[in-house]
Amino acid sequence: MSSITFSYSDEQLYNHANMRFFEGEHAVLVGANGSGKSTLLKLLNQELSPDSGTIEWLPTLTIGYLDQYAELPKQMLVETYLYTVFADLFAKEKQMEQLYTQSATAHGEKQIKLMNRAAILGEELLDSPFYGIKSKVGDIIHGLGLSMDILQKPFKQLSGGMRAKIILGKLLLEEADVLLLDEPTNFLDVRHIEWLSKFLQNYQKAFIVVSHHEGFLKAIAKTVFAIESKEIVRYKGDFAFYLKERELRQLQHKKAYISQQKYIERTEQFIAKNITRATTTKRAQSRRKMLKKLDKLEAPRKDHTYHFAFPFSKTTGRDVLKCDALEIGYDEPLVEPLTFTIMKEDKVVITGKNGIGKTTLMKTILNQLDPISGSYEWIDTAQIAYFEQESSMEKETTPFTIIHNRYPHFTKRDIMALLGGHGISFDMASRPYHSLSGGEQTKVRLALLRHQKGNVLIIDEPTNHLDQAAKDALKSALIDYQGTLILVSHEKAFYEDICDYEISLYTE
Repeated sequence: MSSITFSYSDEQLYNHANMRFFEGEHAVLVGANGSGKSTLLKLLNQELSPDSGTIEWLPTLTIGYLDQYAELPKQMLVETYLYTVFADLFAKEKQMEQLYTQSATAHGEKQIKLMNRAAILGEELLDSPFYGIKSKVGDIIHGLGLSMDILQKPFKQLSGGMRAKIILGKLLLEEADVLLLDEPTNFLDVRHIEWLSKFLQNYQKAFIVVSHHEGFLKAIAKTVFAIESKEIVRYKGDFAFYLKERELRQLQHKKAYISQQKYIERTEQFIAKNITRATTTKRAQSRRKMLKKLDKLEAPRKDHTYHFAFPFSKTTGRDVLKCDALEIGYDEPLVEPLTFTIMKEDKVVITGKNGIGKTTLMKTILNQLDPISGSYEWIDTAQIAYFEQESSMEKETTPFTIIHNRYPHFTKRDIMALLGGHGISFDMASRPYHSLSGGEQTKVRLALLRHQKGNVLIIDEPTNHLDQAAKDALKSALIDYQGTLILVSHEKAFYEDICDYEISLYTE
């Protein structure tokens, strides 16, 4: 990748950025929300084209790109989708069987030729992974926390998390020369993240992974690419090396920047003082030329300060939510009947493996889905604010319009202040929502709750795309929240300091 420049609207993400990626390299890509990580993977996958510069892969390489939101036929069975990876081997088996069938009715030399051709195909299948396909698919399915019965389900019956796992599973089965994985851990539990870590550690080919899960990055990274000041900086070491080296480089850059600013200030003062004097004007003009040629350093990047908050309206009575033998699901119950009571000012986390029904439970108690049996009851003074896991925003709608539609009485200044406090810049506010990174989309949706007063906050998997600074700010806001909190999260490091207790979903 050579001298890449790329911009969204007026916001430049890359400025003559360079990057070299080697065969078999195990790399991670890091940077703040909105710095262009997902965009870089799309550029490398040639879904986007740079404004200038070139991206060249070796012509024989196969590239596998993780698109968790790919459009898939709703009626297609998971088995059909996964087994397309081995379509050429199944075609070879079918051809072999046809040759054997033809040879049964042939005679003499023709029969021998047909049988020989069939035998050659049989040998090729024996030398391929064909007879281990079922086992290989099973390893991937179980490793990602799914069961084999999912193979017979159509995509329309899958949760968002299960669907994302299947897309990832197919990519792992394909064993491309280069894997480009954007947030592969978003829908994985701890032990399945560990499985994926080991899978990638043992992967014989190359990969570039984007993730905000630091433990995962530490486990898989042998090289770190960091987006810094619109360039891609290569750190030739693991993630621990990157953290130490980055701190050192940032300190050096800050010192160099301060020193250069002092030099510029002194030089400009000299020019202003001497440019009009006949005896010194040539020296001043010379200094002015030097300043024009000076390669100016960018100011050190300041960590964004977030202003997340969830306003509280009024207190409730003691028993906020009662569930009695509540069965949730669609055609069949997903988990055992649930009986619990959440009381005033409780902060509870709902846990359980992906696809087990955490989001289904939230939609049921919010009256978006009917329970299969049993009951739930909210106290009559409950005022609920809800952050849903999956966005339902129109793709072309801008963040500015989203906030304006929710709070039509806000002035333009009010809207921009609200978005700015949630990490959304002026340029981002006028871009289509779908063009924002996952972290930026999450911040827009959190901004919608900033002025929605309530006494019960339901928040479903808010950290999937957030960088660490945003996670820390969100954690503080949830700790400070005065009402009752129901949090769905798989990230123990996030919720353990927030919540008083845990409700774990499980199957019989």
